[in-house]
Amino acid sequence: MFLHEGFEVIKRLRSQGNQTPVMIVSGRNEDYDSLYGLSVGADDYITKPFRPLVLGAKVKALIRRNKNQMLESSDILECGSFTYNNSTMRFYKNGREIVFSSKESSLMLLFLKHPGQVFTKDMIYDHVWGNSVAIDDNSIMVYINRLRGKIEEDRQKPVHIVTVRGLGYRFIP
Repeated sequence: MFLHEGFEVIKRLRSQGNQTPVMIVSGRNEDYDSLYGLSVGADDYITKPFRPLVLGAKVKALIRRNKNQMLESSDILECGSFTYNNSTMRFYKNGREIVFSSKESSLMLLFLKHPGQVFTKDMIYDHVWGNSVAIDDNSIMVYINRLRGKIEEDRQKPVHIVTVRGLGYRFIP
């Protein structure tokens, strides 16, 4: 009974477009079982008893394959009217390229990857500058102001990079 429920879960995942890697570990070792599992969308099938080293190698291979597929399919990041091309490392708003400095690019990419999330100045510092350089709050505000100047219609009335009083900044696509 449980075996068939697992197959149904895999079918449902795949029908919804979910490409999460799936490995079936089963005590059933008939060819039919493994062929059916693979046909419904499993990425691998291993039967018990198995050697732990073999299982570990198969899991690593599955993760490596999935990571490579994610890198290949994630060339374009779209968020509202904003687009980032990972291959060319270029940003666009409504199809028009926006040129950023290195730090501005890092900051904008952080916002694009996490729309709606509030970032404190400490979080921005950690993500953009890391532990290598000590900067003050004014530096972050300068970079936010520069970004606003490049992406907002009116930097005095921002609609994309908004200040959340007492907390930090939120990106609204």
